[in-house]
Amino acid sequence: MPKFINVSVAWPYANGDLHVGHLAGAYLPADIFARYHRLKGNHVLMVSGSDSHGTPISIEADQRGVPPIDIFSHYHTRFVQAQKKLGISYDLFTHTDTENHHEIAQRIFTVLHEKGYLYEEAQRLLFSEKENRFLPDRYVEGTCYICGYARARGDQCDNCGNLLDATQLVDPHNRNDATDRLVVRESTHFFLDLSQTADRLLNYLEGNQDRWRPAVINFTRNMIQQGVKEDLRGRAYTRDIDWGVPVPLAGWEGKRIYVWFEAVNGYLTASVEWAKNQGTPDAWKQWWYNPEAETYYFIGKDNVPFHTVIWPAQLIGVERLDEADAPAALNLPYDVPANQFMNIEGEKFSKSRNWAIWVPDILERYQPDALRYYVAMTFPESADSDFAWDGFLSRVNGELVAAWGNLVNRMLTFAYKRFDGKVPAYDTLTDLDTEIIARAEAAFDEVGGLLERVKLKEALSVAFQVVRDTNQYIDRRAPWKSIKEDPADAARAVYTVLRVIDNLKVVLAPFLPFSAQKLHEYLGYDGQLFGDQRIVEYQEATRAHTALIYDPAKATGTWTKSALQPGQALREPAALFVKLEPDIVDQERSRLGQPRDEHPIEV
Repeated sequence: MPKFINVSVAWPYANGDLHVGHLAGAYLPADIFARYHRLKGNHVLMVSGSDSHGTPISIEADQRGVPPIDIFSHYHTRFVQAQKKLGISYDLFTHTDTENHHEIAQRIFTVLHEKGYLYEEAQRLLFSEKENRFLPDRYVEGTCYICGYARARGDQCDNCGNLLDATQLVDPHNRNDATDRLVVRESTHFFLDLSQTADRLLNYLEGNQDRWRPAVINFTRNMIQQGVKEDLRGRAYTRDIDWGVPVPLAGWEGKRIYVWFEAVNGYLTASVEWAKNQGTPDAWKQWWYNPEAETYYFIGKDNVPFHTVIWPAQLIGVERLDEADAPAALNLPYDVPANQFMNIEGEKFSKSRNWAIWVPDILERYQPDALRYYVAMTFPESADSDFAWDGFLSRVNGELVAAWGNLVNRMLTFAYKRFDGKVPAYDTLTDLDTEIIARAEAAFDEVGGLLERVKLKEALSVAFQVVRDTNQYIDRRAPWKSIKEDPADAARAVYTVLRVIDNLKVVLAPFLPFSAQKLHEYLGYDGQLFGDQRIVEYQEATRAHTALIYDPAKATGTWTKSALQPGQALREPAALFVKLEPDIVDQERSRLGQPRDEHPIEV
């Protein structure tokens, strides 16, 4: 029975291009997972979009002297283009400044307010007398009062990961002006009463402890339990800002819903938007109200509390978005497979120092599957990992090109030339032949099982062990030698390896979709393993917006073993991958930390 799989992916701030840390943390893992489940025949809904209202966008706008809407519109377009080129197959990649998102985020606020989960309270906030305004948390910097990190943000510490109260920071100051020493003033805001949901959240966590990654569940449990001991405080739901989703209450016109509440609403709002765009406005309910559906949240470790405490608390409080039609309560996260961070050449990402590998740039120089392969092999699933250019060179040339690409190219080329462009016929297979076929077929269960448990790096490693085993097999069988003395034996070996390659094509397709499609065609098949990705313009009542969608109409791939037939016509093959030159390491390292040309913002 096909499952309903909701793949919810972190919403990137639209204040700068995507970098490889984004890919490693959320976007590539989500795509691999979604592509696997599509091949399995499950009903997949993969959604995300640009976070249009985050304070980093306002900061970038201030620095460039343009309105925030121009910043997010510019980078949202670049997000869409880069992810299409990399093959991140969203059913919908939208943004949070749509009419749909505003309306549903405000409805969630209203339901929580009406049901008593929001309360008003005067909040002590940091005020800039120089700028005559309350500063959003992201404009505040100081020393973390928990771990002592000197450059903690006003909302969260990047070092220890804890959510922070900006007024408790040591030496708080305006991040844009270190001489702007801030004062504390009061402002009335709405708060989400987390104490009302604490017991249900803890019970919910107990039901997930065998499935969630230890770092995720332990951090979440400790956060809630510590909060209970300290009389769990509410979390401010509104902010004194002018960019974002307006608070839908009279008298609150000068305030906005806090971005971390309305941005996580985006998983639900994007699902509703997708359903409307399909002409099936209730279709989203199959993933959100169906108790058998599984919802996975692909995020980086810095976003854990918002997805394991804040968003579940909102879902518990709202319970049903539409009381009249809802058959059950909204689904809580089934799993939150948060990744750790990917560093670059041993150092943390830094936009200010341009210590980054930007996705649009790297895709101009390297094949998308080469980038997907290296990043997947170095996923920071349990600990921080490192993107090293010598590692990129070594893995791409030594594994992707030499092991997999060379196996495919030499065997398809040999078969095409020596067997009249067809899969060779054979009489009986040897024990060695049947063993390697069985090894490749077993990978479907082994790799598939790891993918379902979101152990993606291990799954790819297992698949490439089969690649290495197949290379050893073909070296032993050496059909290029036996073709002269024993053509029938050469035919057996070539048929065997082509069948193994056909199996590996499917097993590797979630990781390497572009080369898998080429190989699919070289093996003589028609059709597409996956559907099309398209950039589209949607028109709402008052505005148009750009989105990336996955269209499954032409997808024919399935997670099934090879049925390659003797006599099947092959197509003339070409090399799947480009071998890299050793000098790229020094070239790429020299780019790190150097000034980067900023892309002009059209106003």
